[in-house]
Amino acid sequence: MLDSLKSLLDEQIKDLYNAENQLLKALPKMAKKASNENLRAAFEGHLEETREHVERLASVAAMLESKPGGKVCKAMQGLLEEGKEVLEQGGEDAVVDAALIAAAQRVEHYEIAAYTSACSMAQQLGATKIVKVLQETLDEERGADEALGAISAGEVLPATGVMAEEDEAAPPVKEQRAPRREAPAAKRRS
Repeated sequence: MLDSLKSLLDEQIKDLYNAENQLLKALPKMAKKASNENLRAAFEGHLEETREHVERLASVAAMLESKPGGKVCKAMQGLLEEGKEVLEQGGEDAVVDAALIAAAQRVEHYEIAAYTSACSMAQQLGATKIVKVLQETLDEERGADEALGAISAGEVLPATGVMAEEDEAAPPVKEQRAPRREAPAAKRRS
């Protein structure tokens, strides 16, 4: 039952715990399918980080006086199901690697959103130890996403052999970020 912000945070931790455990099973398969050595190494490195993420989430659950299991992350299930389609397809090595990166970045973006929300909730609760633990994982998820993007742009996409034609109507794709907005200050009670 979601009767408090603490109970909501607890649900988020359970969801993330299941998501990370699902990812533990998928990453070795993705690493095995990758033909690019740096991509394979990125998946293997993130597998080690993901093991730590599971341990951290278990410690956060303990801080919340809860158990981390008991919930299925349907979002991660869906993302990994899409990724499984890539694993089952054959094709040009560089194109398959690009598809693996696209699937992995979808997962990272989901995790970034989920950890950002959980950090905000913990911060609102004044749970500074939990914020610190979750922030460490959030930083690693962002790092994994950036590493995948760099491998994609620097090695994998150029290896597809496709040369972009100059087209003045289509500028290069840049990551679009929404401007940061400050949260409104809490209204003072009179």
